[in-house]
Amino acid sequence: MLRTPLFDAKDPVTDKPFGDLPEWDLTDLYPAPDASELARDVEALRDQAASFAADYQGKLADLTPSQMLEAIQRYEAIDILGGRIMSYVGLRYYQQTTDPARAKMLGDYQSKITDLTTPLVFFSLEFNRIPDATYEAMFTAADGPARYKPVFDRMRAMRPHQLSDELEQFLHDNSVVGAAAWNRLFDETTAGLEFDVDGETLGIEATLNLLTDHDRARREAGAKALAVVFQKNIGLFARVHNTLAKEKAIEDKWRKMPTPQYGRHLSNHVEPEVVEALRNAVTAAYPRLSHRYYALKAKWLGLDKMQVWDRNAPLPTETPRVIDWPEARQTVLDAYAGFSPDLADLAEPFFDKGWIDAGVKPGKAPGAFAHPTVVTVHPYVLLNYLGKPRDVMTLAHELGHGVHQRLAADQGELLASTPLTLAETASVFGEMLTFRALLAKTTDPVQKKALLAGKVEDMINTVIRQIAFYDFEVKLHAARAEGELTPDDINALWMSVQAESLGPIFEFMPGYETFWTYIPHFVHSPFYVYAYAFGDGLVNALYAAYEDGLPDFQQKYFELLKAGGSKHHKELLAPFGLDASDPAFWDKGLSMIEGLIDEMEALEA
Repeated sequence: MLRTPLFDAKDPVTDKPFGDLPEWDLTDLYPAPDASELARDVEALRDQAASFAADYQGKLADLTPSQMLEAIQRYEAIDILGGRIMSYVGLRYYQQTTDPARAKMLGDYQSKITDLTTPLVFFSLEFNRIPDATYEAMFTAADGPARYKPVFDRMRAMRPHQLSDELEQFLHDNSVVGAAAWNRLFDETTAGLEFDVDGETLGIEATLNLLTDHDRARREAGAKALAVVFQKNIGLFARVHNTLAKEKAIEDKWRKMPTPQYGRHLSNHVEPEVVEALRNAVTAAYPRLSHRYYALKAKWLGLDKMQVWDRNAPLPTETPRVIDWPEARQTVLDAYAGFSPDLADLAEPFFDKGWIDAGVKPGKAPGAFAHPTVVTVHPYVLLNYLGKPRDVMTLAHELGHGVHQRLAADQGELLASTPLTLAETASVFGEMLTFRALLAKTTDPVQKKALLAGKVEDMINTVIRQIAFYDFEVKLHAARAEGELTPDDINALWMSVQAESLGPIFEFMPGYETFWTYIPHFVHSPFYVYAYAFGDGLVNALYAAYEDGLPDFQQKYFELLKAGGSKHHKELLAPFGLDASDPAFWDKGLSMIEGLIDEMEALEA
């Protein structure tokens, strides 16, 4: 029986229906916000954290390998308990961020869980003080925690940047009124923004959606409405960025981080030189990819100059249509099944069991994500589905995350989490499968050109745009180190990377300089954005190996996903004959984008 609540959805702009869209059923986490099970787990978390600290604080270096294994397993169980609680509270909040009761519950539980887990702060700090010889002996013993070694190797990479126990505990306790509080302010502000478009009041998702409208006047109206509202709120957004960048700089100084982005590289388990090679390869490719493509697109649109509202415009020959939810579902599942029936089987429960929340609703968090929750439950996917072809690709993308999270769950809570550089692998691969399946069954040259254009633009948005975002963040944090930044200062940094990445064919309307304001990654996860480009380049290389008929590709691919965070990217890519530390690796991925542009040009001949 279908447990998913449904509602009949329409495009808020065209009023065309696109089917019954599913909503989350969160009862797999807890029956209700006032459920006795939730209160019980909070008490269990309190008791287990306190008893863990009593049993192990000051004693880690003296444990036998088997005792250490037991300690880690207890720690993992506590992690699951806290993760389950906060997943439930957080997902309810993201369904309606403007609901005061949900916002209060999130704030209260963030404070409560932070307080209850304070006794655990000692664990990583004391663990990192274990002598190297003791550590190696413990993790190579037959009865010890050998399988957890990748987790603790990454933890020990933080040793040079570890503070005193008291300072680490202070940062832990202070987090709820630091970055987490500013994140909430940002989320609630963006979710509550309203835009006047030709007399119609729209939310941020519906207004951003206008930038892909077939009607150029509607695109322009949407872009200008965004600029008006972003400008009205720019002081608040500048304050959020100034504060978070300064907070990060203070913590980085105490931790002796060499650069603002270094901490992200550590958490991603990727070498700075690998990221730099990626960044350099992409910026060097701007002229032959984004500059070339947008010059071609201007010609197809009959324009001498492109405006920002033309960047994601459909081609003039493309027939506008609304893709209803059943078709979107079938398109993605068929593409997944074409690669492997097992992949489709892993994705299907998301549709049938209330694991997707798809509709655009007032107060709902914008964008899309897949939340893994904890390994003892299952992931949940959030979409803002508006029936566009790009929304189908977003569905394929987020389901890729969900499938990855399901496969990695067998590693256990501590090992399932994938570094951001590898977290985009299955999502981008899912998009590629869906695109290739659609392209293969398209015979009409006009439709094929539209499909190719959509894919090229998605890849430019994933690679070129995200590296431009990364450069913006690097510039922003460097400038903030010199002092407070005015909104105009941040605007100028934004425009410097936009002009460089998009190319000379673009003119930029007054107000576009404020479009940095709504991008959540800068607020929630500084320097996250290069992970998208990393994932796209990696998937392009993987897909090339798949097309070349690499033996047992499907099996190797599933093994990669099942590994979660248990292996380094070098080890994971070796079975495919790939190495991300080789600068030529990134050129392979970029050449695939170039090849698609070539294919589009060939259709014109």
